[in-house]
Amino acid sequence: MNATSARSAPLPPAILLMGPTASGKTAVAIELARRFPVELVSVDSAQVFRDLDIGTAKPDAATLAEFPHHLIDLIDPPDAYSAARFRADALAAMAAITTRGKVPLLVGGTMLYFKALVEGLVDLPPADPPTRAEIDRQAAALGWPALHAELATIDPVTAARLPNTDSQRIQRALEVFQVSGRPLSALIAAGARPAPAYAFLSLGLLPSERRVLHQRIAERFDAMLAAGLEVEVEMLRRKYALRAEMPSMRCVGYRQVWEVQQGLAPRHELRDRGIYATRQLAKRQITWLGNSLRPQTFDCLAADLLPKVVTAVRSFLG
Repeated sequence: MNATSARSAPLPPAILLMGPTASGKTAVAIELARRFPVELVSVDSAQVFRDLDIGTAKPDAATLAEFPHHLIDLIDPPDAYSAARFRADALAAMAAITTRGKVPLLVGGTMLYFKALVEGLVDLPPADPPTRAEIDRQAAALGWPALHAELATIDPVTAARLPNTDSQRIQRALEVFQVSGRPLSALIAAGARPAPAYAFLSLGLLPSERRVLHQRIAERFDAMLAAGLEVEVEMLRRKYALRAEMPSMRCVGYRQVWEVQQGLAPRHELRDRGIYATRQLAKRQITWLGNSLRPQTFDCLAADLLPKVVTAVRSFLG
């Protein structure tokens, strides 16, 4: 995903702005929207859910009114969303934006979605509810680390890139193997990856000091708790038929509050557990950026971050 000059390329331009949680992506995106003819497209697997507002750091109503974001509030919390659906939705939004003479600016932290958009997707087996239910049953009895160990015996390539607590992806990898008889990594290696017809400028916001990013993460989680995250989860549980294994309730922050409200974790540990989980998410996002996506990077903690990003975008758009 190298930066390509929009002036020399025959393809329409699109900008990707990615970074770990609490790196300031939304603020930078809004400032770019003030300066350039762009429309914002959210790349966030949690913000697609309606009513998940506080814990997803979804832009507030005033911000969305002034700077509309595509691909926010698409589905209800009991529903599921996939990288394949994101790619289809994002490409449709990008085509409409380009037709209006604007430039798509895709901003977020769901790195799998960025990768799916740019590299394409392999045709994998669809979700199989009975298989998933059986995997969940095994996980409840044995724990996800045990299922990760099982995955390592049948698909060591996929297991090596997943933490042994990444329940959603461990479940999917096991499901694919059980349904298809082939490892997920083998299907991915054999699949075609058509690239979209855009010239991409990929920008990554990375912290020069993890300690400062961790401080930001703690402050943001404290702000979410103060804004009523626990009340929001109570509301969600009343309004929707939710289960712990649903993707919406696996989101960082929501999972920790759910566990407290279900009596699975003590209330006094909520803050520390939420901050720790968010830090782990940021670590995974940073790994994605360094090992797979490889954007042009900027120090998200630098005082001159915005001028540098503006210069890069101005050079790209010409």
